Amino acid sequence: MNTSHLAHSAYGQTTSPVRTDRGMEHAIFEQINVRLTQASKPGSSVKEKISAIHDNRRLWTLLASDVASEDNLLPQALRAQIFFLCEFTLAHSRKILNDGVSIAPLIEVNTAVMRGLRGEAGST
Repeated sequence: MNTSHLAHSAYGQTTSPVRTDRGMEHAIFEQINVRLTQASKPGSSVKEKISAIHDNRRLWTLLASDVASEDNLLPQALRAQIFFLCEFTLAHSRKILNDGVSIAPLIEVNTAVMRGLRGEAGST
């Protein structure tokens, strides 16, 4: 085996694309939104709904923790908006579990964030 072949195998094309932080965040929101959408369909199990909501709450709690950090470099106004969305998500999740209200608002919030992560206008 020659060095050229070794270099290509070590540094050649990877099997998965390199993602930016925004790209990874978008992918996580997308995965959770798929699960929330599935959980909102008639016939979905209670376990499926609880699991999707739990993971969405974990994501938003992590985001809130991150924007609350003094080391966070996002503009203060955006940090406040993200923290507010976390509060809304946690409160609405409780309503879903306790009162059976629709999951749709959680999906809509996540979709808006995904648009913002893609840099689409009017996403805030």
